[in-house]
Amino acid sequence: QVQLVESGGGLVQAGGSLRLSCVASGRTFSNYAMGWFRQAPGKEREFVAAVSWNGSTDYADSVKGRFTISRDNAKNTVYLQMNSLKPEDTAVYYCAVGYRYRGTFERAVRDYAYWGQGTQVTVSS
Repeated sequence: QVQLVESGGGLVQAGGSLRLSCVASGRTFSNYAMGWFRQAPGKEREFVAAVSWNGSTDYADSVKGRFTISRDNAKNTVYLQMNSLKPEDTAVYYCAVGYRYRGTFERAVRDYAYWGQGTQVTVSS
């Protein structure tokens, strides 16, 4: 069965860094976009970053220049390197796999088929 498991979240001070990992199992997702979303309390889940099947990347304006998404298809894993973290980055971070075969990066929640259970990122000031 398909399963995505995030890890790497935690508590970090503003300006610090974290590296999130998401390991997928049950299928190979090398031909699908993978993305990261986040959801803060009381807010809707929002797009953070995505990487297409061919490695193209896309970022929300709020994280551009600070976060880097990457994938290792051999490990069926997607990463999110988060630098210069801000308190407003505090949220539960979710990884996801896109619906479309060889799709480009997607920004909408509806464009993703599988989701992890999330990992908490808390940035203190």
